[in-house]
This record gives sequence, C-alpha cells and structure tokens, in this order.
Amino acid sequence: MDEPWLQGKKILMLEPRKLAAISIAQRMAQILNEQVGERIGYRVRFNTCVGKQTQIEVITEGILTRMMQQDNALEEVGLIIFDEFHERSIHADLGLAISREIQQVLRPDLKLLIMSATLDSKDLSTNLKAPLVESMGKAFPVTINYREGTDLYALPESISHTIEEAISEHDGDLLVFLPGQGEINKTAQILTQRYPQLAINKLYGQLAFNQQQAALFPHPEGKKKIVLATAIAETSLTIEGIKIVIDGGYMRTSRFNPNSGLNRLVTIPVTQDTATQRTGRAGRLSPGVCFRLWSIGSQERLLPFRQPEILETDLTFLALELYKWGINDPLKLSWVTPPPQGNWSQAISTLEHLGAIAEGKITRHGIALHNFPCHPRIAHLLVYSQDLGLEGLATDLAAVLEEKDPLPPGESLDINLRIEGLRRYRATSSSHFTYKKIEQVAKAYRQILGIKAENKPIDPYATGMLIAQAFSERIASARPANQAQFQLANGKIASMDKKDDLAHEPWLAIAQMDERKGMGKIFMAAPLSPTDLRPMVKSTQRVYWDEQEASLQAVEELKIGQIVLQKKRIQNPDPQLMQQTLLDMLAQQGGKWLTFDDDFMQLQHRIMSLRAWNGPESLPDFSTAQLLKTLKIWLSPYLKDVRSGFEIKKLPLATILKNSLNYEQQEEIKGLAPEKISLPSGSALSIKYGMDGEPPVLAARLQELFGWSTTPKVNNGKIPLLIHLLSPGFKPVQVTQDLKSFWDNTYHEVRKELKRRYPKHHWPENPWEAQAVKGVRRKS
Repeated sequence: MDEPWLQGKKILMLEPRKLAAISIAQRMAQILNEQVGERIGYRVRFNTCVGKQTQIEVITEGILTRMMQQDNALEEVGLIIFDEFHERSIHADLGLAISREIQQVLRPDLKLLIMSATLDSKDLSTNLKAPLVESMGKAFPVTINYREGTDLYALPESISHTIEEAISEHDGDLLVFLPGQGEINKTAQILTQRYPQLAINKLYGQLAFNQQQAALFPHPEGKKKIVLATAIAETSLTIEGIKIVIDGGYMRTSRFNPNSGLNRLVTIPVTQDTATQRTGRAGRLSPGVCFRLWSIGSQERLLPFRQPEILETDLTFLALELYKWGINDPLKLSWVTPPPQGNWSQAISTLEHLGAIAEGKITRHGIALHNFPCHPRIAHLLVYSQDLGLEGLATDLAAVLEEKDPLPPGESLDINLRIEGLRRYRATSSSHFTYKKIEQVAKAYRQILGIKAENKPIDPYATGMLIAQAFSERIASARPANQAQFQLANGKIASMDKKDDLAHEPWLAIAQMDERKGMGKIFMAAPLSPTDLRPMVKSTQRVYWDEQEASLQAVEELKIGQIVLQKKRIQNPDPQLMQQTLLDMLAQQGGKWLTFDDDFMQLQHRIMSLRAWNGPESLPDFSTAQLLKTLKIWLSPYLKDVRSGFEIKKLPLATILKNSLNYEQQEEIKGLAPEKISLPSGSALSIKYGMDGEPPVLAARLQELFGWSTTPKVNNGKIPLLIHLLSPGFKPVQVTQDLKSFWDNTYHEVRKELKRRYPKHHWPENPWEAQAVKGVRRKS
C-alpha cells in the first residue's frame, strides 16, 4: 500500500465471502498493530468498517459494482485485487468486465490484479493479455490418501469412519469438507456421540459470526478439534491447528433454468481445482495429510475446473447493473466468460415485467430498484410497498426471504409465521440467532426507506399480495380435487404436504420453491385474496387444437399467466387464424390425423420412384417429411371448413395431392409410372411402387400370364417389374424379373407341385401356347 505508483489512492481487495473479508481485514490490521477501520478496513453487505485513513478496503465482490455505479471512474482507487478468482463468482466476473472498461476509457492508470492458487492462470493471462507472476509461497507438503467412493446418502457415516482412522494415525486438528448444512449437522450428531472428548465445530455461511470465528482458532482448553465446513473454508481462511483434511468429494451449487425461471440446488462431484484447494488447507502451517473419499481413478475423471457461475445462475441482477451502467448488450464488454444468451433473455424478460427497463433503457422505476442492495424482485417488492403503506411489512418480508428459514423443518410453510416470529423477537429482545440476522437485514432496509419497525399483527393476505408483485409467475391456484397441488402462473405444478396449514388455500403466492422433475416443492408461501388479483387478470383470445376433443377451439380466456379463470367460445373466429392453427398442428402431428391410405401412398411412391430413377428436376419432393412442411401449399385450400379430427381423416389425400400437380406432371406420372397394367388374361392389375425407386411389383396368378414372354417394364422401358407369380390360392410360387427364363427353365418344376396341390386346374405343358385365364379353367 506504500508503492509510489498508487499516489495515495486506495487498494480494493475482493473476497468471495463475508467471513473471509472480515477475517483478512482483521489479520492485516493485526500485522500493523492497528484496529480494523484505521489503515485497513472492510465493507460487506450491511456492515462497513472504514475510516478517513483507510488505505486498503477488503470488500465482498458485490460491493464493487455498487462503488462503480456511484463513482464511474473510481477516482480514489489505484488498484483492484480480485482474490480467489478461480471461484468464478458472477460478481467477480461482472466487476472485472466493468473494471476493464473503466481502465480502457476513463482510468488507464487503474491497475487490476487477479489472484488464485488453482486458476488456469496461463490461459487467463493470454486471454487478458496481462503479465503472469507466480509465487510458490510457503506451502508445506501434504500426503494424499485415496479411498473408495461413497454416495451422498452415506456420506456422514463414511466421513465418521475416516475420521476414526485419521485421529488414530495422525496428530493435529481436522478440517472436513461436506456439501451443505444438512450433511454437516448429521455428521456432527454422529461425532458428538462417538467422540465426546473432541471439540466439534461447524463452519458455514448461515452460522453466527462468533461461532464462525470459534472454528478458526484453537480450542481454548486445548481440545483436539474437528471443523465440519462447507466450501466457505476452501480459500482465504487459515484455520489454526489444522493438519488433517478429509474431503467428502461433493460440492453444492445453484443452477438456473431459464425455462422455469427458477434456481435449483444441485450436489455434484468436486472439480480438480476445488480438490486441490481443499487439500492445501492441510499444509498452511505445517506438513499435513488429506483423505479423499474417492479413488485415484475417479480423480482423473473429475472436471479440471469449476463451471463459472455466470453460465449457471439467474442474470437478472447483472442485467440491471449493466442497464444502470448504460449498456443493454452484454457483448459490448470484455468478459472472461460471456453470459449465455438464454439466461440473459430470461433476465431481460423479468426486468421488463417488473417495469425496470423499457425500450432498451433503464426506467425511473429501474433506478429505484437499483438503489436497494438486493435482487431486483425483492427491490420491486420494497418499492411497490410504498404506494400501499406497507413498507414495514415489506422490509420484514424481504429480510425473511433473503435469510435462512428461522423455523425448523416440518413447520408450516406460511411465511407469515416467520414474520410474526420476527416481530415477537423485536418486541421481547430474545436471543434467537436466526431472527437476529433477519432483523439486521430488515433494519438496513428500514434505514433506506426511512421508516421505523412495526410489531403489530399482520394481514396475511397483504403478505401474499407483496410476494405476488415480486414473483408474479409464482401466483398459484389449487388444482381441482386439491391434493395440496397448485398450478403456477408460469404453467408449472408445485406441491406441499397435505397436512400443512396452507394446503387447502384456493390461492397462494409462493415465495420459495425449487424445481424438481415433474413437480416443484414449495418451501414458503402466503395466502392470496382473489380480490387482490383482479389487476393481474388479462383477457386473451386463443385458437388452439384441443387434443382431448380432437378439434379446433377458439376461446376468450380470463387468465393470470397460464392459470385460466374463465373460458368462453368465440362465435366467429378469424378463419385465417383457425386455418393456420390447424396447419401448425398437422405439421407436428400429421401422421396421427391425416389418412395416408393405399391410394395416397401409391401416388407418393410413384412420384418418389420417378425422382429416384430420373432425377428430382421434373417432379416435386413428395416425401412425408416434405409434405408436412409444405401443407400450406397443397392442403390449405381444403381446410376452410375443417374443424375436427374426424373431418381431417375424411380428406381424400390422394386426390388432393394429385390436384397439386399441373397437367403435364400428371401426364408424365401416368405415362412413366402407370397405376395398372393389362395382363394376357384381360385383367388389369395394380402395380405396387416402393418409396425409394426399388423395383415395382406386379403380383398375379401364374395362369393369367400364360403366353407373356417378355417381362413388362415402366419408365420408358427402363425399369422391369418384379413379378410375384401366385398360385390359384394367391400364395407366392416364384419371384422373377425374367419371365422368358421362368417359362423355359423353372415352370416345369413348378407345374409338378401345382398339379399336385391344385389337381382340378389346367396346367398345360407348353405355357407359350396356353390361353391365359382370369378365373378357373378346369382341365379337360
């Protein structure tokens, strides 16, 4: 911080987590024998400790963009350090992209430093055209022991067995990596019973700060310590006394589905860079050992680096930040990893729905949303509440939505119970830790809005109305024969336990849910009054194909999203719209409704065979796939009054298809690929054509072909027919394309068998001179 090139400007150092930011600031202040807030300070969400003399500010990553929006040139900053960049948080990626624009346009003297122990640094250095500085630091050697794999369900027990092995063979405290709070609690329960003499510490983001701090330092009574941690302990933190690391091999991440607009938590195997970070925790202060609960073969199959968060998460906040910055196209910035188009489009749709952007620019309402340090949906809820005089309820609701659920699993899903609990906490000044964190957030929002806390009883329907403003696509209506299942306005289905207090409500506003295969699970919701929903009801006209009725329907619907409240038939629908809807349906399901009978298929096969024999120039492509693509050309004139599947099936497709050809084409087909051929007996039998130009087939009783010496041909005598010679009982006797050879060589053998099987029929010795007959000619 004393480098001359800084010229008295500050250093900003970004950290991915609040605990790391505060701990690092405390450590640097300790090195200088100062209090935090002097030359070293920190800024985290809703907590700032800086002073007039502060030269280094350790900040969580989301704070940087806030500082940039307030001071576009960052005039007081000389260096920005992106620490632990390998975690590839969306805030770090956004901060770096905007920092580079500031550097290029406004502040060429601004310096940027990216730091990581496991990042693909050479590749990043090349992409950014930035010099690479490498330092080995003071890492001590760590011995790695692999084990057989374990599944997620058995992870707590597998971890416990590995701990038993580790403490029997090695000295020092243990750091154990688990994917989430649930696995940590289960493992802690096992260990507490099994090892009462050991200190069991938990370490995860929702834990009280003093409990987090206790996990970082040696036990005051000198007990051997086991720290059960999530990814919070992977980087930035040095936990004193740790010599043993046990890695469960799993990590938890949130993934966004733009089709549903929902995030869902998924548990996945660690990546190689994550495993390396975790292993390094055992070698921070001395040589150590790491137990990996997977095989060395599995290690080689792990992905080398974790997926950047920008590829997997909701981009709504990022889009609002960019629009506030003056950019409506993310590709105008230089990204390490650009945001995916699908998630970006979803984010824009959400902001437009909230009224935050319009015509490619941020609106006044959008600027109001940006003033709140939270997701734009929550900000919208807070801004909207001011018009209704519900600011007190809104700040409490927003805080409950953002923090950990204060009620244990199995309690009612009604979010109003959480708000009531928060108000009781304020009224009684209890020591409930989770409510304490919620109140800190609610207080910060009250300060922004300039209001005082409320502890009066709440209207549960007002809560539902506020949630519906923030998450209108999660307005939910009870399904018929309500089995605690609800249809959402976005078309999805979600459910809850049938015994829950909200299970029989006709309308809900769902605050928290996850997306699961087939049906989402509701975690928190509030009841909704139908009266409050009236402004959201829209009337739309819809023409669609009803699969159950097998008919076209034209209806006017009153809807909230995709929830239909009322439907009535339109008497005189737009005929063009009806026809286009029918064409669209047939393009997808034509094989189900169109009658591809033998007449149709033979015409189709005759045309396709001629195209195969002579080239595609003279005749159109009548393959089924192409016909379904061109329905509007050849079928639409016959759909004017068609409304049902029954009427579609009655359409004479062969005639319709033939009429789509001009006179010359019809004559060409008739001449080159005739439907029938006359036999020596006087009969006229159909020729069966194949789809891809294979030899056409004539199936006829042998007796009808006496005297026919030359194999008939089609396509101007180029393609011989494949003759299927049949017995009087129409059973195959012989297949040939050479009738002359059959009569000369094979007929006499066949004749013996036919005389035996059909003794009453005439089987002449000389087929050349015999009379061909249609019916049965008795032997004389």
